[in-house]
Amino acid sequence: MSLPLGPYLSPVLTTTSATNAPPPTRTSPTTPSYQQHGPLRLFVRGRLRRALCGRIESVGLPVLERPLMVLDPGHPLAPPPLPDGVTIRALTADDPALPAALALPRLAFAAATSTADRPELRLITEELTQDGTVETVRPSLRAGHKVLVAALAPDGTPLACGHYHPANGTTEISGVGTLPTARRQGLAAAVTAALATHARNHGVRTVFLAYAEDRVARIYARLGFRSADTTLLIANQPARS
Repeated sequence: MSLPLGPYLSPVLTTTSATNAPPPTRTSPTTPSYQQHGPLRLFVRGRLRRALCGRIESVGLPVLERPLMVLDPGHPLAPPPLPDGVTIRALTADDPALPAALALPRLAFAAATSTADRPELRLITEELTQDGTVETVRPSLRAGHKVLVAALAPDGTPLACGHYHPANGTTEISGVGTLPTARRQGLAAAVTAALATHARNHGVRTVFLAYAEDRVARIYARLGFRSADTTLLIANQPARS
């Protein structure tokens, strides 16, 4: 399946010419454009990919290639079953679960996992609240530039979350992660399905995502995503909640 690149420019820069591509710039998690649109990605096809990789790396920015999958437009999305007591919802800017949901990726994508992730989650939540990260994200949620979905335990603790940024009828689902102690319960699949359903219900026609591991691709394939193009991801950009 081919991914219709179209006019999707945020957070993705699409290009058909390696020589005319604008020079990449570094991003910071504190800048409005980073919070609204995310890390810089570039979609290119064929022989242009190698030339553009070389140009980006020549200015000191390492590049990663990631395969993409796109959701079949006509594929019905049935919500996967959830463990008892777990609920899923899109978080508003004032949702009490928002600070912890923004903290969750730090643990979900950490190189070392911990069996004491809930106390660690509380500590990171306090840190992101005090350093202003939570307040920085709220305007993007209110404006609809970002949609954050979380799977919540009965006590309101986020167990898994992910987000998307709609632009011109197209969006990428990203940042789907699960607390280490809540894994292997289907929560990542449930959050992905909820994000795709929310996006479709709000006018998004093309939903896609990138992956780094085949086991993750198999989860997405079961939801109806099919192989598409390749994205160039500017590496070493700050992780975003």
